[in-house]
Amino acid sequence: MKFKKKILKNGLRIITVPMVDNKTATVLVLVEAGSKYEGKKNNGISHFLEHMCFKGTTKRPQAGDISLELDNLGAESNAFTSHEFTGYYAKAYSKNVYKAIDIISDMYLNPVFDEKEIRKEKGVIIEEMNMYKDLPMKNVFYLFMNLLYGDTPVGRTILGDKDFIKKTNQKDFLEYRRKHYVASATTVVVAGEIDEKQVVKEIEVKFKDASNSKKTNKEKVKESQIKPQVKLGYKDSDQSHLILGVRAFDFKKKDNLNTSVLGGVLGAGMSSRLFQKLRGEMGVCYYVRAENDSFSDHGFLGVSAGVDNKRVTEVVKVILEEFNQLKTELVSNKELKKVKEKMISDLILGLESSDAYAEYYGVQEILKRPLENPKEKIKKIKTLTAKDIKNVANKIFKDENLNLAIIGPLKDKKPLLKILHF
Repeated sequence: MKFKKKILKNGLRIITVPMVDNKTATVLVLVEAGSKYEGKKNNGISHFLEHMCFKGTTKRPQAGDISLELDNLGAESNAFTSHEFTGYYAKAYSKNVYKAIDIISDMYLNPVFDEKEIRKEKGVIIEEMNMYKDLPMKNVFYLFMNLLYGDTPVGRTILGDKDFIKKTNQKDFLEYRRKHYVASATTVVVAGEIDEKQVVKEIEVKFKDASNSKKTNKEKVKESQIKPQVKLGYKDSDQSHLILGVRAFDFKKKDNLNTSVLGGVLGAGMSSRLFQKLRGEMGVCYYVRAENDSFSDHGFLGVSAGVDNKRVTEVVKVILEEFNQLKTELVSNKELKKVKEKMISDLILGLESSDAYAEYYGVQEILKRPLENPKEKIKKIKTLTAKDIKNVANKIFKDENLNLAIIGPLKDKKPLLKILHF
């Protein structure tokens, strides 16, 4: 799929992705403002601000105005916050693309942060925190991140700290927004059945008042580990949810793609090694997967599973054995071909809609990577060899790289530390 990129004088980046035979259009605004840009004292402000952008603007002052207008368009809309960025989007019938641009730009540029709405939304945020706390298969991810990065921005949760949320006020939002919601840190992507020239003109008009202030940078991630680590989160439950992983590579590193393929060998699909071993042979879990998570300046490969409490140690040993096998033996051509075909198919199937294309290009841009179309990525996947996989396995599968996070009824981490080695 062809795309065009334009950078305005104020630094705002525009990416247009025309799609043939697609009657929808997605407008996505991404801004470099996520939990990695927060301090300990305002952890959670990025996510809270995202919520508040739906609660009224200078043009649409009532809390329900934005939602009602989007619903009247029949649009799908939402927002999301990650460690690296915040996104706002609307997907609608392509004839309504300019209306969608108007609404999303208004949310981004003109939120009012009404104190009454802030007070109400605090309850919503806290209940969202409670919800995730009750979902150990989700919460174990944050435990794992804290194990890797400790008391640093990336080691804290995206949802933030309850005490801060309870005392947040309008001033906090205005100060944070002034530092981060600036044109040079913002990308607008429009994908679908569109007139590219007209869309760009519309964005130039709507975003002409975007802030020209200098962006406040995030704290650089520092990788520091000299031995295996274990972190337990006690929960009286019938199952233990774990992530066993290793430090890997950031979004831009060449070995990042090799690591994704390695993850595919371990845990992508029902025929993957760990699915067959842990579920098919041992019957010890319902879900198991291996994923390569990469960010702007750090990354990790993690195996996650929910397993029988009594067999946690046994499962960890099996996963380590699979790690070690990838260090010592070449993946067969047949297995490698299968994994690469799945990766390619997942990529293609995941890009069937305008919102998927918008996110595909937008995330690359916001993480400062040269834009790569799907065909280019597929070409790179096809060229990877079994030797590439073995080489990257030997780079990342080291004792001093191992990290294990578990949420469940376990209290003693010493027995796990004893087996956490190759």
